[in-house]
Amino acid sequence: MTKRTSLKLNDERQRLLDQASGIVARDEHDDPPMSDVIDAALTHLVESQENLEDVRDRYPPQTVKDCCNTSVLNLRYRTYVESRWR
Repeated sequence: MTKRTSLKLNDERQRLLDQASGIVARDEHDDPPMSDVIDAALTHLVESQENLEDVRDRYPPQTVKDCCNTSVLNLRYRTYVESRWR
């Protein structure tokens, strides 16, 4: 992974950042810095993956898929996780 100091914001990325900012904000008057929003989103992604791995052996595959499937983590069968981002 290369380190970058700038982030290109197309319309879809800006929409997602605005939506995530609303989730991270304390109230409707709070405007959290983009770095906090990105940190929260990355932390959530990592924790979601860890939670998914923790429940895989405890629940039927279809239950896990129905509960945990998102456009970022697409579950395929019981042992495969696919990311559409890379």
